[in-house]
Amino acid sequence: MRIYGPNGSALTAPASNVRRTASGTFKVEGEEAPRAAGSATPARVIGGIDTLLALQGVEEPAERRRRAVKRGRSALDVLDDLKIGLLDGTLDASMLTRLKSAAAALKDESGDPALDAVLAEIDLRVEVELAKAEVR
Repeated sequence: MRIYGPNGSALTAPASNVRRTASGTFKVEGEEAPRAAGSATPARVIGGIDTLLALQGVEEPAERRRRAVKRGRSALDVLDDLKIGLLDGTLDASMLTRLKSAAAALKDESGDPALDAVLAEIDLRVEVELAKAEVR
């Protein structure tokens, strides 16, 4: 995102009447007193802090989709680790925490209905495994 300031041409003073002769020497017509430089106008505020914070919260659909895919993959990794731990008999207590974290991450929507449906199925499987773990 690029923010452009006010147009710089508005800040300059208009040129004085200057005439150049053919010989290339500089000559000012009349005996005008030099003008004082005008004060620079302050920069216009386009938006306040609220606008900047709102713009930071806006994500592109592709970025939202990429993050949703990443969350889905990490949840599937946690489910794979759970399966391996159950088969090996090396299930540790941190697995429940990892499952809860994966379930919380899957609640956000990606904006893509097909991807959201897949993430909902992964979330359902994580919730089932959490329910099983809490019963034990």
